[in-house]
Amino acid sequence: MPESTPVTKPRVRFAPSPTGFLHVGSARTFIFNWLYARHNGGTMILRLDDTDVERNTQASVDSIFDGLKWLNLGWDEEYKQSERIDLHRRTAWAIFEKGLAYRDFTPAHAGDAEKSGAQGTWLFNPGARELSKEESDRRAAAGEPFALRFRVLREVGQMVRFNDAVYGEQVKSAADIEDFALLRSDGMPTYHLASCADDADLRISHIIRGQDHLTNTFKHVLIFEAAGSMPPRFAHLPLLVAPDGTKLSKRRHGPVVSVTTYRDAGFLSEAFINFLCLLGWSPKDNRENMSLPELIETFSLEGINRSNAVVNFKEPVATPPDVVVPREARDLGVAATEETFDPKALWLNAEHIRGLPVEDLSARLLPIALAAGFKVTREKMWQVTPLIRERIKLLRDVLTAADFFFVDQLPPYDPAELIPQKGDAALVLKVLARALEVLANVEFKHAPLDQSLRAAAQELGVKAGQMFQPIRVAVCGRKNAPPLFETLEVLGRETTLARIEQALEKIEPSI
Repeated sequence: MPESTPVTKPRVRFAPSPTGFLHVGSARTFIFNWLYARHNGGTMILRLDDTDVERNTQASVDSIFDGLKWLNLGWDEEYKQSERIDLHRRTAWAIFEKGLAYRDFTPAHAGDAEKSGAQGTWLFNPGARELSKEESDRRAAAGEPFALRFRVLREVGQMVRFNDAVYGEQVKSAADIEDFALLRSDGMPTYHLASCADDADLRISHIIRGQDHLTNTFKHVLIFEAAGSMPPRFAHLPLLVAPDGTKLSKRRHGPVVSVTTYRDAGFLSEAFINFLCLLGWSPKDNRENMSLPELIETFSLEGINRSNAVVNFKEPVATPPDVVVPREARDLGVAATEETFDPKALWLNAEHIRGLPVEDLSARLLPIALAAGFKVTREKMWQVTPLIRERIKLLRDVLTAADFFFVDQLPPYDPAELIPQKGDAALVLKVLARALEVLANVEFKHAPLDQSLRAAAQELGVKAGQMFQPIRVAVCGRKNAPPLFETLEVLGRETTLARIEQALEKIEPSI
């Protein structure tokens, strides 16, 4: 079906195997399937491909659902492959009854003698493939173990074809496809059989998955046809690779390939979705900062690229043994610094943060501050949020951009920070002493604070900046802080005066 043909209620699926955390590449596959379903008014199916009992873990299942829950996209139907094994076996034996599969009683193939392919690859065991039905039935009835293999047609010129929505027409000689197993010797279905049987039963119309599955698709086409089902439409996604071109993997690249790392670092789920969509797909107008409704509206398989997509992260620098990691960082599970992440991901996150209503952003920042041990009310966070919204790239930046709003006592800072350009300690003493007098009586609102402190600077014969810096450092503990008058208004008179008095005590000994 060409992409230009209208799609009537497609059914797509995301089928993760719970053998590890939710990989960023898997998350992108889920998102692309979800967008395709929503764009076309279709159905999104989550199917846990959990038949690999030796490798499946509950921790992996939990990680997958934690990651998907954070993405907050949802799905319409949910299945577990392990609950559908009877269907898989029925499908396998139906193929066998058509003469398109056979029992293979040979032990697992090994050794040069069994390499029957043109490139020295194993294709089939001739003795097993040629075994008569009577002999096969007799040995099976005697309890001899066997694998059930697909009987690939090997006539000269026999080709397997399918059209991929991304990579175009794909053709492979059947003579180069091995007689792959449908059932293992223990009777358990293989991945190929189980996946196709489920896709056929669930009426999956489009299979959108990673490019690393492209070669598997030839086998899957054979299974669909043998089972009497029309193969779905295929669309294979370009791989996500590291800056050095290698495929992203946990073993090599660490936490940066896990979805929960981005969650714990303070990414907005909608910004993360936006970022992943731009890895291997682009809208026709080349927009980058896009909301979820905009992504739904513009998504199409035509926009998917063939080239692998690079995630431009940096390898995390190992923490020196003598450096103490802040408790809040450990508690929040932060496994990578801001510099680790792809700059575009950070930029998009900052853009999405700035686009959030204050109430929404405040509600997301509050639990992070509370988890770090800060005593902050909902009302206080609502006041602080507008002051730092333009200054943070990640939600967790609230811990460093706004910490002075939430503590009773500022951490120690260098008194030299109080001294403005072209000033000295005596100037600071004069400025802060006058500030104490002014701020003790002025209304703590932006306009009165602005007018009173500017007037005080004029009285003292100093520039406004020389007046403001000592006050800013005194109340915030640093030069880099939100706008002064809004900050004073949120801190309030009592805290402001107490911190200025403490700053005076710091600077007096140096006079």
